[in-house]
Amino acid sequence: MSQFNFEAIGTSWRIDIFRKLSEKEEMDLLAKVMARIEAFDKAYSRFRPDSQVTKMSKEKGEFVLPADAKPLMALYRDLYDRTGGLVTPLIGNLISDAGYDTEYSLRPKGELKPSVPWDEALEYDHPVLTIKKPVLLDFGAAGKGYLIDLVGEVLKAAGTAAYCIDAGGDILQKGLTPIRVGLEDPEDTEKVVGVYPLKNGSICGSAGNRRAWGNFTHIINPKTLESPRGISAVWVTAKKALIADAIATCLFFVPADTLSDAYDFEYALIHADRSIERSAGFNAEMFVI
Repeated sequence: MSQFNFEAIGTSWRIDIFRKLSEKEEMDLLAKVMARIEAFDKAYSRFRPDSQVTKMSKEKGEFVLPADAKPLMALYRDLYDRTGGLVTPLIGNLISDAGYDTEYSLRPKGELKPSVPWDEALEYDHPVLTIKKPVLLDFGAAGKGYLIDLVGEVLKAAGTAAYCIDAGGDILQKGLTPIRVGLEDPEDTEKVVGVYPLKNGSICGSAGNRRAWGNFTHIINPKTLESPRGISAVWVTAKKALIADAIATCLFFVPADTLSDAYDFEYALIHADRSIERSAGFNAEMFVI
């Protein structure tokens, strides 16, 4: 087995490849993985000054997005409509002003303003994204999950059929042997509240405990300008990490049945009172909490 460990896009990555690679094969494959991550980050990150997203925040006009943007933008538009605008890539200015900015200041900058409506700011006809007014986009709700899928495609193209990608706890696993994934207790990071057997799919989680400051977490309602408090943690499983990551954010705002007619996923969540809600197909062993 070969293993890569590195830091990228602000989180820790571990990639396990369930076959032995030569030293040269490892070096070549890691270079391809890092190049794929760099290309994605340069297009979609709001934290780097040379990204396309940063350029969009400063000037209006037409921007040609990468070929990989189509499924990402289509998903965001659909979830924007299904959640009544609560899940939106237009959250960037708000979340930055709340303190989750490029300097990670964690200090609000004056009075916060609701996010701009999609059709007021954006028009998308793949591959062209028209910025009607400069706006800071944020793809944090689904971007990491999508990047995990794209890295998986790099591994597959290199002849790797069995692997596990873990990027900050969001996981994509391929192979015949399932792995056991601990579900972190949102109130105690040294404990788990359950274990999920993951096989040929993805599990992504979201909780307010990892990135929290003042009255905010990294999840903010673009209309009320507040972070949701009724749910402590969410886990979602799906075939693709893109879907699992995005739905995990959505469930802080809307019930699962708002999305289940269009997306194939299972979920579990912990409410603020420590009660557990989960779908019938979320086959984790959950502990008494």
